[in-house]
Amino acid sequence: MNIVETVFPEDQELAAKITAQMEKVETQLASVLRGSDAFTDEVTQHLALAGGKRLRPLLCFMAAQLGPEPENERVLDAALSVELTHLASLYHDDVMDEAPMRRGVPTAQRLYGNSAAIMAGDVLFSRASATILRVGLAAVQAHVAAFERLCIGQLRETAGPKSGADPIAHYLDVLSGKTGSLIALAARHGVCAAAGDLQLAADLAEYGERIGVAFQLADDVIDLSEDGFVTGKTPGTDLLENVDTMPTLLLKKAAQAGTLDTAGQEILRLLESGEIAADDNLQRALAMLREHEVVAQTKELAAKWAADALSYLQRVPDGSVKDAFVGFAHAMVYRMA
Repeated sequence: MNIVETVFPEDQELAAKITAQMEKVETQLASVLRGSDAFTDEVTQHLALAGGKRLRPLLCFMAAQLGPEPENERVLDAALSVELTHLASLYHDDVMDEAPMRRGVPTAQRLYGNSAAIMAGDVLFSRASATILRVGLAAVQAHVAAFERLCIGQLRETAGPKSGADPIAHYLDVLSGKTGSLIALAARHGVCAAAGDLQLAADLAEYGERIGVAFQLADDVIDLSEDGFVTGKTPGTDLLENVDTMPTLLLKKAAQAGTLDTAGQEILRLLESGEIAADDNLQRALAMLREHEVVAQTKELAAKWAADALSYLQRVPDGSVKDAFVGFAHAMVYRMA
């Protein structure tokens, strides 16, 4: 079952309609990623050709069902612009994280080098900008604001929490900027591009923001998976690069409070030893972390953010579309990859 069928299990007609819109995005995406010289096309198409869930376009199309014009060209352009912006951010993400894999393939920076990956991301940002221009000034303003938040989220992640600040609160704020901002934008764009109610668009943006955080918290658990083929990423990359995610932050919080158990202390010892890449240290840390209670706590936190997101659906009329937003929230938290 694909993601559209997951969120529209009972309304086959609406599922078919949105599937057709998703196919149009795929066609338009392929077109937008061509047209430069052969090398530029090769690099800018790299991640798109590797696949992807296209969650942001899907959410945009779902939200458009709440407006009177759900199938106009502005909705398609809005969905495409958000996906292009997301793709562009992944190129930059992988350079910053020195990630070896993305979507089951080597990252662009691994294949073509950092400079080429950064410039490819910039090309995609420029094409996203050209696309959103067709939707209108209000859409451009919303897109610019979300893009700024995304970049600031990345910068805050790089800088880390200020002295004396709560690292977990800082991390959640980073997730809101890095991921929540763009998912919120997709929902807002959908309603507005379909000429829908502005207050409803604002509510769905709040929904999207919280779903984005829930999505990333679920990702923190998925990144510990034993099966890199399923996740499309190298298991334990964040641990290897000494990048904190929610499970490790929870370990450190417990350690600071003096409540960390023996297994947790051993995990932190391995992570802080400076030799996590040596011998089988990474695999040992991963195996112990998968069994530790901080993973369950991270899942619970993801579910809490998703539940909070659902509280912003009160203005959405009961029916297939509202059910789809509920299903989308559950799919983001309880997914496998």
